[in-house]
Order: sequence, then C-alpha cells, then structure tokens
Amino acid sequence: MTERVITPRHRGFLFLDSHPAGCRRLVEDMWQATLGPAAPPTGDGPVALVIGSSAGYGLAATLAGLRRAGIRGIGVCFEKGPSERRTATAGWYRTAATAELAAQAGRDMVFLNGDAFADEMKEQVADLLKQRFGGRLDHLIYSVAAPRRTDPDTGTLYASVLKPIGQAHRTKTLVFDDQGAGEVKEVETQPAAGDDIEQTVAVMGGADWERWIDHLADRGLLADGFTTAALSYIGSPLTAAIYRHGTIGAAKAHLEATARTLTERLEKLVGGRAITSVNGAAVTQSSTAIPGIALYVGLLRGVLGEGLVPPLAQLTDLWDRLTGARPLDLDDDGRVRLDTWELAPDVQTAVAERWQAATTDTIAQLADLDWFHGEVQRLYGFAVPGVDYTAPVATDVPWPRHTP
Repeated sequence: MTERVITPRHRGFLFLDSHPAGCRRLVEDMWQATLGPAAPPTGDGPVALVIGSSAGYGLAATLAGLRRAGIRGIGVCFEKGPSERRTATAGWYRTAATAELAAQAGRDMVFLNGDAFADEMKEQVADLLKQRFGGRLDHLIYSVAAPRRTDPDTGTLYASVLKPIGQAHRTKTLVFDDQGAGEVKEVETQPAAGDDIEQTVAVMGGADWERWIDHLADRGLLADGFTTAALSYIGSPLTAAIYRHGTIGAAKAHLEATARTLTERLEKLVGGRAITSVNGAAVTQSSTAIPGIALYVGLLRGVLGEGLVPPLAQLTDLWDRLTGARPLDLDDDGRVRLDTWELAPDVQTAVAERWQAATTDTIAQLADLDWFHGEVQRLYGFAVPGVDYTAPVATDVPWPRHTP
C-alpha cells in the first residue's frame, strides 16, 4: 500500500489532495460527538437512504442517523479513488471511516459510489433494499450539491450556475493569501442570462428527489409512515442577492414546491410526508464557492463563537424529529427550521454591522479567521487535532465492501 507524506496544496479554497488519516480522525471525532443525551439505540433500527452521504450535511446526516437513531441502510455518494498522482477525494476517505464505525457498532450500512442522478443507481439501491433490508424504506435524506445533471429521460446535460437574477451583484468576499492571512475584496457577478435559471433548477431543484421517490414507490419499497427530507438553506439578507434571490434560490424554491407535491402523494400512498429541512450556515465544499458566503460565515462565527451550531448538531436534531423523539414542527411553508439560531434578529444585526466595517485591515478583529481557515482545511483532512502530518500515510484506502 502506497505511503507518503501529504502536505496541503490548494488553489483558493480548493485543495488538490486529501489526508486519509485526517479524514478518518475527523469522522471518528464526529461519531464520538453525536450521541448527546439519548441512550444508544439497540436492535434493528429504521431503514434509511442518505443521498449525498460523504460530505457536509449529508455526512452529518449519515453519522447522526447511525449513532443517534440507529439507522441501517444505504449511503450514496460520488467520489474519486486514489491514483498515481492524486490521493482519493476526502469523501472517499470519510466514507471508508464511516463504514468501519458503522460495522463496529453493528449497523448494517452499505455505501454505493456512483451518479445519484442516474436511473441505474436508483435501480441498484432499489434492488439492495429489496434483497438486504426487507424491502421497506423508512426514511430518505436528500443532500445533493452538484454542478451538473444529465436528465435520464432525454439525455440533456444541465449545468447549474451561481448568479443573481435581474441585475449584476457586487459583494464583499473573503480570500486568504499564501500565508493564510485574510483579505476582503469586492467581486461582481453578472446576472443570469438565457436559460441559466432553468438549467440551475434542473440540477439543484426537486426533479431528481421526486424521481427517487417515484422509483422507490413504483417498486413498492416505501414503508407505512415513510418520511423524506431534502436539505436546504435560506441564509442571511446579506447573501440573499447571490443565494436565496439568485439562481440557486430559484432551485431551492422548486425543491420546497416539490416537497408539497410529494407530501400530497405520500399521504395517500403510505401515510407519509416530504419536507425540506432549512439548515444553518456551515463551511462546506459547496458553500465556499459562493461569493460572499466565506466572509459571512467568518463574521457569523465572530459574533456567535461556540454558539454557531455545527451540522452534526443540526442533523441530530432533525433525526430526533423524524423518529418522533421530538415534535416535527413545521413553519407556514412546511419546512423544518434548523436555522433559527442564525437568523435571530440580534445575530443578524451584529453580523451586518461587522459586514459594513469589514476591510482587509479590520477583518481579523471582526471575523474568526483562524476557525474559518481551519474549517476549510478540515474539509480535506488537514488541521485536524491529533494527527501527525509529518508521518507517511497510506493513500490506497479501499472503498468499503459489503457482503451479500
């Protein structure tokens, strides 16, 4: 097995390699932090499918589901394995660690690597549910962030874009120089044109989520009381022009409309429900690509400190609601709101004041730059406490196998 010392090399927020030991330790730390006050689940838990299980909120959903709710089932993600020139993606290593922890806990969790948008993956999942998990699915968590999607019916390739709608938008953004010092710059993003909105909705809206539900329902795999949750975000007025009121926001609105349509059908079919879960801000591989989000999250952490609720805690809360440990309270638009801590008026007022004052000279006093810079590195397995980054590490970690 190939071993080498891996040092972080990156272009902006995008790292070229991932650290296997760091990814593993990060997953182990999340596992240990998950349980909280609930007793460890025993016996056969509910059968769950997590689509987008290897990163961000999807990873948190998988770990919290295994540890808190005692789920068994399937995780689906799309990751690249190691090559001669590159390590595997961080999600590859995180999935390997998650599978090992699940097995140690006696949880039957299978991880499939492939295109979640493809009907072939849907059929593979359906077959596995039928053969291995009794043919009944209790929960489906949908957490997919992707740049492109091919429509299985037409073969059309759609591409999502991060653009405002109506007019160009100029915003502050946060970048780091080669020494890790934060700089505040301004960037301008041109508005959506042509079919940008339709393309983004086709990728990031509810079409694929609905297709998953249709496929599994047609196979008779939805259990009585089946629930499904698509993970979403609203965010601050400071980022609304590029996010909630932009092309991605149009996709999120479509996702929420899809939830309402699905609920009407699921109620009649199995007494089930579809919801969107509006999560709070976090540092993820997807969010760092959005102009202004890095600055906003750094300032939010500067205001809240340890009061910033991590994805793991949010998804633990969601599982408690889905499994009946807590009431599944919804807002007027049928959404679970896990972002109230972020959008509290006093918090948003404080962040807005810091946003206005933020310059390269002042940013170190206004935002928690060390935390944010560390969070970006930890997305790829670096800057994880307890890991010796001077030691050679094996990079050829295999994808977790499952026995029939």
